Amino acid sequence: MKQFLAFITKEFYHVFRDKKTLLILFGIPLMQITLFGFALTSEVKNADIIVIDNAKDDDSEKLINKLRASTYFTIYEKQIGYNAIEKEFKKGQIKAAIIIPPKFNNDLIKGKKSQIQILTDGTEPNVAKMLVQYITAITMDYQREINATNSPMMMIIPEIRMLYNEEGNGSINFVPGVMALVLMIVCTALTSVAVVREKELGTMEALLVSPFKPIGVLLAKALPYLVLSFVNLNFILLLAVFVMKVPMQGSILLFFFFSMIFIATSLSMGLLISNITDSQQVALLLSMIGMMLPTIVFSGFIFPLENMPKFFQWFSYIVPARWYYTGVKSIMLKGLDIHYIWKEMVALSMMGTFFLTIAISKFKIRLA
Repeated sequence: MKQFLAFITKEFYHVFRDKKTLLILFGIPLMQITLFGFALTSEVKNADIIVIDNAKDDDSEKLINKLRASTYFTIYEKQIGYNAIEKEFKKGQIKAAIIIPPKFNNDLIKGKKSQIQILTDGTEPNVAKMLVQYITAITMDYQREINATNSPMMMIIPEIRMLYNEEGNGSINFVPGVMALVLMIVCTALTSVAVVREKELGTMEALLVSPFKPIGVLLAKALPYLVLSFVNLNFILLLAVFVMKVPMQGSILLFFFFSMIFIATSLSMGLLISNITDSQQVALLLSMIGMMLPTIVFSGFIFPLENMPKFFQWFSYIVPARWYYTGVKSIMLKGLDIHYIWKEMVALSMMGTFFLTIAISKFKIRLA
């Protein structure tokens, strides 16, 4: 254990002597979280919504059919009660809910106006706003149709509520996504050069003749970055909460535990890259450029996954950032506990174990 601690101490010295590494670890994340948090926007298609028809009359059925015919929505075919709506939101099954009140047709005919309630998931404010616009536009279109044959005019009034984000703050959606992006790229990039650097500096022989097994060498390489990434995570969280005004509704301990699983997974991926490459330039290219595009495209925080073909939706399941983004958003914005994010935790743990196992198997115990 003394030798192992000495090895870890050596790695810490390597990190603190390298100003470029410190810039990647602390400078880039703070810059990205600030810029991305204010700058990003998105659009919506094929969003899952649910309609609760308490009226079950001709007008409500016609309105539902117009919603079903739209390419913007996919009607979630499940019969639930009003009290079960929030549970569906928490599970991430739906993006919006439309509640049609009893006597919808009767109110239109006698009172000349009726209301519908629109509930949206405020943890994705841009998606929620777009869905409200689409639903309102379809409702107004239906209103024009019925008024073409009726006099005096009838009115349908949408009552809108954005769950988990009443103010519609756009940054609270992007900040968890940027956290996933930053941690993924930075952690992977840092450990991607850990082993290959020893090859380039000619110090690999010392590692190979040391009493450590490959797993000991790799863990000693990763642990300093695990500690520093945790420190970095705290800076990012403080910036998100106090500058970006992103709420922390859930357990802070669960957030840190879940984040450490994701960080460990990213570090394991970096170690794998470091073991299969022969130069630091190639390792950094694979870790930063190679990881950035899948993380941006397939995590879901910029481009809604519902817009993509089924093949790419399935492909997104092998992107670790997708699982982290979903879990962090559930913890921070919805205040959910471990019962709702255990799937994300299991997925990331399995990925981390897989990457570390492959990295160990690819560790070359001979230079030739």
